[in-house]
Amino acid sequence: MNITELSINEIISLLTEKKLSVKELVTQYINKIEANRNLNLTSETFFEKALKEAEKSDNKEIKDRLPLEGIPIAVKDLFCTKDQITSASSNMLKNFCSPYESTVTQNLKDSGAIVLCKTNMDEFAMGSASDTCNIGKVINPWTNINEKPLTPGGSSGGSAGITALNGVCFSIGSDTGGSIRQPAAFCGVVGLKPTYGRCSRFGMVAFASSLDQAGPITKSVDDAAYALKFMSSYDDKDSTSSKEQMPDLFSKLNDGVKGLKVGIPKEYNLDNLSSEIKDLWATGEKWLKDNGAETKEINLTHTTYALPAYYIIAPAEASANLARYDGVKYGFRAKGTFKTIDEMYCATRAQGFGKEVKRRLLIGTYVLSSGYYDAYYLRAQKVRRKIINDFENVFKDVDLILTPTAPSEAFHIGEKNDPIDMYLNDIFTVPASLAGLPAISIPAGLGINKKPLGLQLIGKSFQEDILLRAAKTIEKCANFKKYIGNKSF
Repeated sequence: MNITELSINEIISLLTEKKLSVKELVTQYINKIEANRNLNLTSETFFEKALKEAEKSDNKEIKDRLPLEGIPIAVKDLFCTKDQITSASSNMLKNFCSPYESTVTQNLKDSGAIVLCKTNMDEFAMGSASDTCNIGKVINPWTNINEKPLTPGGSSGGSAGITALNGVCFSIGSDTGGSIRQPAAFCGVVGLKPTYGRCSRFGMVAFASSLDQAGPITKSVDDAAYALKFMSSYDDKDSTSSKEQMPDLFSKLNDGVKGLKVGIPKEYNLDNLSSEIKDLWATGEKWLKDNGAETKEINLTHTTYALPAYYIIAPAEASANLARYDGVKYGFRAKGTFKTIDEMYCATRAQGFGKEVKRRLLIGTYVLSSGYYDAYYLRAQKVRRKIINDFENVFKDVDLILTPTAPSEAFHIGEKNDPIDMYLNDIFTVPASLAGLPAISIPAGLGINKKPLGLQLIGKSFQEDILLRAAKTIEKCANFKKYIGNKSF
């Protein structure tokens, strides 16, 4: 039995029955990570500390064990963890040791989870391929021997990759425009973006504050429900945190989709969409119908404007959020003698930020500048409102929306050099982000190159329970585990 492949429930049962120790469990996951260092999935590891925590867990009485007692997890390197480096994969924060803990990681630790490592990512979460990291590119575990390295997607590429590798039970990522769902699709795992406000943003290094949302990347839909339950909470330290009560994620998880109405958006059927993606999408619709759901074509009229609106709003918010990195109080400061503080600022930001971050900061600063604010930023916000209205109108008639997660399977690192071409990877995920809606990617098949493809479900605000029910149905029908039986990981 390969313990690292087991679900959270299965591991908890083994630990409770004393058939497995937490130390044995943690050691197996550590060995898996160590054996695959070449994939560059981690930015920081805490193995010694994790083993000490494992021993403490093993010494607890069964009655004193916490819900996630001894469960090894990984955390994207933009979640602050107290007294540990949080770099957001940027030279700007290369040596930043956080004096406090993010609410999401604190919630998980308070539930008994053990953090094994921080995962590599696109710098400041700006990217779709995890190739803008300051310590090198992340490699998808689905890369075959002698094959040119594949991207794991981004920006949560390290989190998706380490979950696919079975290097942890589950990982935590963040999703601004698709940064959980797209890498989950590329790596053949489940990626859940909860409703905006469901999980606290306190202690997350900000990219775009009106879009950023924490979420789990897991090996199954059941595990996603488990992770979401314990990582989410209302938080008065986050002004956007919601008091909306979490629904029961488990009581109806296996009830299927009978009686649910699922929308198929006409606008997502792009002219240049590959036949393999179209076929998988049609297959997903058939799975839902065969299990009792009703499907119907819907119109999300302003979908075509979602991507350009996003790439105005997100860089604008990034421009404001990243203005704090000036080399004065913390983080990187350029070396040398400067005549003015402005010279020091300019040198620090030029040297500390990578190419993609600087590109987005320039865009954001431009659209916020005098004379362009109304023409770009204000107009983009109006478009966002129309996109939200589209979803609100559609959800009067349907319970869920089914789409592809990404327009392709994982591509080779360096294959897409054009920034616009790279941004188009988010075409199916951005609309739900702009609307603040919950969405999940489920591995559902393989593409022409035998790499994972995902299907996306979008749900109504704060109805993650229905979203997970439908996802579980797709998961059962797809039976994706059959595709990974012969993989080395």
